[in-house]
Amino acid sequence: MSIRTQEQLSDKLAEDLVWRKKELAAVKALIEDKSFSNSKHNALLRSGIALLYAHWEGFVKTAASNYLEYVSMQRLCYNELSSNFVALALKSKLKEAAESKKAIVFIEAIDFLRLQLDKRSSLQYKDVIQTSSNLNSSIFKDILCTLGIDNSTYATKQVVIDEKLLARRNRIAHGEYLLLDREAYVELHSQVIEMMQLFHDQIENCAVLKSYCCI
Repeated sequence: MSIRTQEQLSDKLAEDLVWRKKELAAVKALIEDKSFSNSKHNALLRSGIALLYAHWEGFVKTAASNYLEYVSMQRLCYNELSSNFVALALKSKLKEAAESKKAIVFIEAIDFLRLQLDKRSSLQYKDVIQTSSNLNSSIFKDILCTLGIDNSTYATKQVVIDEKLLARRNRIAHGEYLLLDREAYVELHSQVIEMMQLFHDQIENCAVLKSYCCI
């Protein structure tokens, strides 16, 4: 079912966030259980880091795609959309032009800017959000820009995203040994949940406030 209403968007966002929180909470409970041997505890910590990253990336991609679908389904004219969504439409046209290298395709891209801004929009939302399985702070900032979301709230989260989460996950994925204590994991768990919740709330607010509209 297409995401056409704020309620449908809210339900989709909540549903996706809830199951991720539950799974991460279950892993956290195991990690906080002191009855395991050191070797089992270390294995749980490594698995926990990998899962934290997977849910962080998964939620960002899913929530962002859901919001793009919602905006697309509003069927506004291009000149009614905020600049970031017009840029998204133009980006796809320029990509097509660059891939074809045919003059007519470039002309169509220019005509879009000159003649079609008062036409009903047709925004792509499938496979638009890409992380290359490497959601660092720079890529996340670009996703926020694509959605028209202020990134200043995450200014203090760069170290968390790039070093505490992504770098550790990459080391684990590449088979490297990683020593991490329980307290550090619990802190990272809280930070990731906080960022996911914040992203969820920002998208909901954008829909409610109609931030996708040109002011």
